[in-house]
Amino acid sequence: MSTRELDFDSCYAAASARDSRFDGRFYTAVTSTGIYCRPICPARTPARKNVRFYHHAAGAEAAGFRPCRRCRPELSPGAPGWDVRADLVGRALRLISDGEADDHGVAGLAQRLNVTERHLHRLFVSELGTGPLAVARTRRLLLAKQLLTETHLPMADVAFAAGFGSVRQFNAAMKESYGFAPGDLRKANGPMGSASGSRLLPHGLTLRLHYRPPYDAAALFRYLAARAIPGTEAVTQPDEQSEGSYLRAVPGGWIALAPMADHIRLTVRTGDTRQLARIVARCRRLLDLDADPEAIAAVLVTTSLGPLVDRRPGLRVPGTFDGFELAVRAVVGQQISVAGARTLLGRIAARAGTTATAPGQDGADGEPAAPVATLFPTAERLAEADLDGIGLTQRRVTTLRALAEAVVEGRIDLDGAEDVPETTAKLLTIPGIGPWTASYVALRALGDPDAWPGGDLVLKKTMQCLGIPADHVERWRPWRAYAALHLWSSTADPAAVRAI
Repeated sequence: MSTRELDFDSCYAAASARDSRFDGRFYTAVTSTGIYCRPICPARTPARKNVRFYHHAAGAEAAGFRPCRRCRPELSPGAPGWDVRADLVGRALRLISDGEADDHGVAGLAQRLNVTERHLHRLFVSELGTGPLAVARTRRLLLAKQLLTETHLPMADVAFAAGFGSVRQFNAAMKESYGFAPGDLRKANGPMGSASGSRLLPHGLTLRLHYRPPYDAAALFRYLAARAIPGTEAVTQPDEQSEGSYLRAVPGGWIALAPMADHIRLTVRTGDTRQLARIVARCRRLLDLDADPEAIAAVLVTTSLGPLVDRRPGLRVPGTFDGFELAVRAVVGQQISVAGARTLLGRIAARAGTTATAPGQDGADGEPAAPVATLFPTAERLAEADLDGIGLTQRRVTTLRALAEAVVEGRIDLDGAEDVPETTAKLLTIPGIGPWTASYVALRALGDPDAWPGGDLVLKKTMQCLGIPADHVERWRPWRAYAALHLWSSTADPAAVRAI
């Protein structure tokens, strides 16, 4: 158990009530069965004497417990508290979910965070009851378990998609941690793809991404639709045959995200399944799936924002699939309309981006061509790109090049490895990036739930129209980013909001 102890009585009461508000906040381990569950597990509540509680699934697994096959801990939304705290452990967990430990080991993870491996391990044991290596291993195992249960993906592809270095390592880890081989799980449960309403595509698969309700998917998808970069992103509108979806080009192919009744359906079509863990993590951040709407509303509804919160329950902060791309959006979108910025971003992607290729992308073998095929340029490509003649001012070009060079050289990390105030301070040193731009990057790219773009004219005008005094902003902590979204969404035409 972590030294930052969970309150036993509160956790037991939540588990007994199967309270969905606590899903992902802790895990219930049962000593008499050797199983750990989500708080919402429908199984009979175990006796108090047989129960242990853990902050993270990795802590339960490190103590020798196996995941419940009934409530499936791999489907839990992420714990929301880490984004609020934004401390070293929280940033490390974000990087682990992004595959940093899989790609570079715990030593590389610690280096990315600018701490020693020993210090990082000590913090993890203190907070989670186990080290970062065990957390990364549990993430791989739980993703593999979901793939085995929900898809027909071949066993070798499951191993590599989950982040294991070899099939042999995958088999050994499953047997050691769960007591059975991967094939045994698939035989026992059978893939659930058809049962969940998803359709397996050639060289593709579908997964369910869960969240804490309520979730205002319509508002978030409208926000993304108004800002979709031509060629890189697209949002299809709901109709009688489809609920609509967000599509995006990714290395090796493309993805689609569609809101369903109680989850987001992720369809991944790619020739490289090794990117799957990273894709899942980034999609969760893009759609703000780990937020706790009850906790957010509990603070905001008691303030002058109460009527807006009641009107739009489950409103989320749109994140980003890539931190650098979002920073480019913020720079390009300064003092121009959303539509104008979208046009310029499409030109940047066409000029400096690359083509995502995937089986069937060109319409061969009877398959439709990819709906999106242009990868937004990386910092390396944008730093060297010729951006003349596409409508950007020379000042904007200079700012974009300076931003790209800072990311390439490692002076700025836009994927959450650094402390948010440290990153925003570094952004402000780049000529052409002011407080509004830096705050907007913090809000959407760095996942800071308390980010507040105070210089935004729409926010100021909306607050004036609603009669909300400027000093009320402090009452919305630590959820000022959500307050900003409620204010933006209250305008007559949210798509016209300047923020890109």
